[in-house]
Amino acid sequence: IVDIAERAMKELRIKPIIKPIRGGTDGCQLSYKGLPCPNIFAGGHNFHGKYEYIPVESMQKAVDVIVKIAELTVITIAK
Repeated sequence: IVDIAERAMKELRIKPIIKPIRGGTDGCQLSYKGLPCPNIFAGGHNFHGKYEYIPVESMQKAVDVIVKIAELTVITIAK
């Protein structure tokens, strides 16, 4: 999924920044229990703070990336 997500982002002209992170999501607990759950991206700013926010544009980009991931997954499976 990370490879497909990276390709999706590049096709949408979004520069992927791939780095491991610790904590902060339910995916961390699931990954710890053996179910890999990569975080694609959040698009937010000032996480866990008083001024945490996410721009509407970032939420739209998230939708675009998820749709592109679905499209690329279908293409990959069809091969």
